[in-house]
Amino acid sequence: MKSSYDLAMERLAKSDPDKGRALTPAQKARLAELDAIYKGRIAEREIFLRQKLHEALASGKADEADKIRPQMAGERARLEEERDAEKEKARRAT
Repeated sequence: MKSSYDLAMERLAKSDPDKGRALTPAQKARLAELDAIYKGRIAEREIFLRQKLHEALASGKADEADKIRPQMAGERARLEEERDAEKEKARRAT
């Protein structure tokens, strides 16, 4: 007799059969490459926007600085979503 945990795990495995599949070395390499690419893109945008924020604060433009702060968070979130979508494509590739 199976426990409710075992039954739940079986249902979960049936709902996403690719979840337990091992990644190929090429997929692992692609995932690492995507991590490196997006880490660089995120850093590049943060450096650029921090510089803009610093300039706005130094010149006393508080309203401009208030616009830049949420833009920084939005850019990071957008790039992370983009990275995750690309990584999911790489995982599904055969």
